[in-house]
Amino acid sequence: MLKQVLWPLSPYGVRFSVNELSKLLAFHVNRCSISRVNLKGKAFPGDGVPETKESSLVVCFGELLIDFVPTISGLSLAEAPAFKKAAGGAPANVAVGIARLGGSSAFIGKVGEDEFGYMLADILKQNNVNNEGMRFDPGARTALAFVTLRSDGEREFMFFRNPSADMLLREAELDFDLIRKAKIFHYGSISLITEPCKSAHIAAAKAAKDSGAVLSYDPNLRLPLWPSAESAREGILSIWKMADIIKVSEEEVSFLTQGEDPYDDAVVRKLFHPNLKLLLVTEGPDGCRYYTKNFSGRVKGLKVDAVDTTGAGDAFVAGVLSQLSLDFSLLQKEDLLRDALKFANVCGALTVTERGAIPALPTREAVLDAMLQSVT
Repeated sequence: MLKQVLWPLSPYGVRFSVNELSKLLAFHVNRCSISRVNLKGKAFPGDGVPETKESSLVVCFGELLIDFVPTISGLSLAEAPAFKKAAGGAPANVAVGIARLGGSSAFIGKVGEDEFGYMLADILKQNNVNNEGMRFDPGARTALAFVTLRSDGEREFMFFRNPSADMLLREAELDFDLIRKAKIFHYGSISLITEPCKSAHIAAAKAAKDSGAVLSYDPNLRLPLWPSAESAREGILSIWKMADIIKVSEEEVSFLTQGEDPYDDAVVRKLFHPNLKLLLVTEGPDGCRYYTKNFSGRVKGLKVDAVDTTGAGDAFVAGVLSQLSLDFSLLQKEDLLRDALKFANVCGALTVTERGAIPALPTREAVLDAMLQSVT
């Protein structure tokens, strides 16, 4: 085992510290069920030729905005004494999450040519996310969202858009060279609500697919942004069969199946299309379920005290994609997939312990620490 641990370089060409190696040895000694794959991009290079940052690139497409989060949970927006400003937007959260975990990511989307827009571009750059695919609109503002936090950390949203810059991204503005470099192309459904962004979204996804990328889809249902519940369901399902990997919440399973039981595996299987490689259902603090053509199961989550659940699902997705981008065999080997999902569950759990989405996304070191503490 020691020979395996002491590999000189990570897939990113960075030598590991004595501290990181000691953590990995501690995992082995404590018989933690974390395999080499679980720590890919974090502890071990892949089998065969190591991946490089460029060859493992995850390109995230969609919205990037400012979340205003109350400093005190359990109050309405009107009652909140103050708000914390935080960068957000599900696809951008995933891009930052992957970079924080040591992976390679890029973001494609549009913000306003305003102070918030420039601030968001800087935040991506500071977090080592490629922002060359960002565009700035001089005639529209960067989107804003006020987030109400209930006492249990769950959220309600009030959006200021209609239109905001993210809705106005045009196909002609897409960086197709960047899209074609993607090993994984990740997106949500908010960019499908209105034109011209809807057409840009579909064109980008098709270009990525044609270039051999795996398509990852997290609908991230936000009903207040859609004209109606039916249009939301229709819009989300309109691109369902394009995706190779889909992540949904229990609430989204119920919504998409028009009220059926999200805990029933037979109900979830209705969402599994013939070309889908992996369907993930997140269960909040309880963990997640996974479904492939050949196997399915559940992976328990890490229990923590929730402060703000904003970004938890995005952190989970980042955890999955950061490892999948280095080893697609996770999709065929159940034991390796389970290890990856254990890692992703911890990513999500750590995110809810702080306020805001991007500010709360964990680093590789933080995830390793939490996993070590959970078995000692």
